[in-house]
Order: sequence, then structure tokens, then C-alpha cells
Amino acid sequence: MKNILLSTFIILSALYANASDVIVNGVPWYDDRDSIVSAHGANIIKANGKYYMFGEFKTDSANIFTGFSCYSSPDLANWTFERIAFKQQQDGRMGPGRVGERPKVIYSPATDEYIMVMHSDNLRYKDPCTTYATSKTVNGEYTFQGPLLYKGQPIKKWDIGTFTDTDGRSYLLVHHGDIYRFSEDCHSLDSCMSRKVEGVGESPAMIRHNGRYYWFSSHTTSWERNDNMYVSSPSLSGPWEKKPLFAPRGSNTWNTQTSFILPVVNQGDTTFMYMGDRWSYPRQRSAATYVWQPLQWIDGEPFMPEFMQAWSPATMQAAELHTSPLKDSEWNGKTPGDSKSYRIRLDRPGKIYIKGHTDDHSPYAEAIITDNRGNIKVRTSIDFYSLAPADGLRYISPMLDKGEYDLTIMVSTMKPNWSDKKRNDYGSRGYDITISEVGSLLQ
Repeated sequence: MKNILLSTFIILSALYANASDVIVNGVPWYDDRDSIVSAHGANIIKANGKYYMFGEFKTDSANIFTGFSCYSSPDLANWTFERIAFKQQQDGRMGPGRVGERPKVIYSPATDEYIMVMHSDNLRYKDPCTTYATSKTVNGEYTFQGPLLYKGQPIKKWDIGTFTDTDGRSYLLVHHGDIYRFSEDCHSLDSCMSRKVEGVGESPAMIRHNGRYYWFSSHTTSWERNDNMYVSSPSLSGPWEKKPLFAPRGSNTWNTQTSFILPVVNQGDTTFMYMGDRWSYPRQRSAATYVWQPLQWIDGEPFMPEFMQAWSPATMQAAELHTSPLKDSEWNGKTPGDSKSYRIRLDRPGKIYIKGHTDDHSPYAEAIITDNRGNIKVRTSIDFYSLAPADGLRYISPMLDKGEYDLTIMVSTMKPNWSDKKRNDYGSRGYDITISEVGSLLQ
């Protein structure tokens, strides 16, 4: 292993007063316990003055269901772990050795309870079924109720989403173009509004804006990102019109897949926040990240014309992080096991960040942060792969105490690609890790 020690010290001088109120995209987020937020395929529901996010609680060892997480936030930027809202069941569709994906929570005014719908499957994705669970409180433990039925039959599909209209009625969105209306108690489905709508793919999400419905989804490319698409209609029953892309062509929707789109009300005005996943297989817990962006309306159509690395959900405007970089911190590793170390001194509590380049020749990197006593404060994987090349922040550590730290970045020895269930190959074609900047920032 090549190990180069850069004996350079950094004194923190730049302070960004509102850093804690900023959403930073494409890096792991840490919750109130300094644990990585794990809530992929997520949605958010607002209740009791807080935002509650539900998602897949992933592991780095296997693509199996371990539970669905619940986090809360007052501002969409700082997240508190509430609980595993839905646990692995002892047996059955949500039991051991099963797949559980894309949990979505809606509220039923008729019964004053919360309904979680989810995709259940076997490990070969040959037994899909939409199931549901219920709770009297938004952040409670949800009780499994079984398959969600339409005309007495389960919905045997995989990717799902939900949408709640302005009248309070909720709808189930199914991959490749089906919409079902929930019954008033949300324990079943009572109507099919549209079926096999052309131009709708996986990971469906929907909003209503100025009297029209906008239905977002992705193409089918395993965990790979692609240019996501949308359709629009004046009615949930159609006719649906295929539309252009809502992010620049070739950006692969800023290297994400649609998960959910959240209406956000600021000072009486409603705007929309796109929630996208950056899946990372197999390091789905430590290295998969999120990209949330404000949707803009250009000529009456939704669009994300530029990537915001950091932005304020209070203003929906881009924000600048005032960073303090080490001098000459650029580095390029080309062989598994190549590494470089940096010494960083924090004169007050702060965070360590890493910037770098991602492309289709870049694998995982391993990062270790140790204090001056040799105690490991962070050990994690960082995903440097992307089909669409990008530059920017790759990692921000949790808050660290004042002191001196060593950061080591290593080209991972792990295989940098994967195969889907049809044995199509995806992922990096090389082991090229490019670091452009390492340094510190204050919270």
C-alpha cells in the first residue's frame, strides 16, 4: 500500500453562520446520533409541525429487507432518528430473506391513522406484491396488515409511489403507468384512474400544480441512473401527455433516480422539492446518498436546469459553503490499495470534507479519520462512480471536536461493478480516484 503523509496543518477561519440550515447534496447525511441517515426510496409527510421521512434502512452486506426507518426534521436539513417504524416480520411477505422497498406513508382523515404502503418481493424479484401497515401516530411502530387489495386481488407490481390530492384523497402510483385511488379508510383500493400510461417507468412520483398533474418516473436500468422523464394531464384519468426531460439531457437527472416530490410551503407560497436517490450497490448504507433540488417552472413546465451542491430549504436558493482547504491536497490513485493521508487540525469543533471527480472509471474509496490518540472516529466507503461525470463534494464528516486528525483516503480493493437480475453489467470500468480538495468547514 502506498502511503503518502501530507504534514500540513489547517486553521479554521471561515464560518458559515447558517450551515446547519443548508441541504448539501451527494454526500452522506448524519443524524442526531452521528449515524448515517438511511432512508432510501423515501417519502416525506408533514405532521405536528415537523417533517417525517420514511425509507429503506439499508445494510452494506446484502440487498435484503431489515426494516423501514423514520426520521423527523423541523427544517429538512437536520434529521433526528425516530425509530425503525416497520420492523422485519417473523415470517411471511415481510419476513426474513425478503425484499422490502419504497415505503410511502399517507394519512387517512376518515380513520385518523397513518398508512404505510410498501413493495414486498423475494430475493429474485419473482414474487412482487404491494402490502401495507398502519399506525395511530405518524412516528409510531406500524402494524402489518397484509396485501393491499383492488377488487379483492393484490397489486402484483414492484415500484410504487403515492400522491395525496388537494381534497385529501390519496392515490397509489404503480410503475409503468397505473393509478389506483385509495378507499376512504386507505385499507384498500376502490378505483383505477389510469392504466399503462405511455411514458411512465419506474419509481413513480406525482404533484399537482396550477390545476395539472405531473407524473415523474425513471427508466429501468437497475441501480444505474438515467435521464428521468415525466408526463402531464389535467385529470388523473388522462389524457396524459409525454413531456421533455426535467433535467438537462445526459446529466442522468443529476445522477439520481426519482423517489418523491415534496410540496413545501414558505410564507404561504407552495414550491416543490425533488427528492432523488443516488443508489450505491453494494454499499447501500454507507455510500448511497441523496440529491434534493428545488423544482423550477420554466415556460410552465418543471425543470432543474442546474445542480445545486448546497441550498437553503427556507429560501429555495443556492448557498455557498465557506470551506478552508489544505494546500496542495490534490491526489490521484489508480491502483487498488493506493492511498494518501492528510493531517488536519481543527482549532474549534468542525467537519472534514472531501471533494473529487466522479466518472465511469472510478470505484469506491475508503476513508478513515483518526484522532491524535489513534482512535478511529470515522471509517466509511465513498462512492466515486457516476455514468455522467461530475465534480464536487463527495463527503462531509460528522461534527468533530477541536483537535488534530489524520484522514486517509484509499482506492478500494472491492470489485467496482455489479450485475442486475438479468445479468447485465453496470458500474466502474476502472480504479481511478481523483481528489481535488480536502479541508474543513464549520457548522
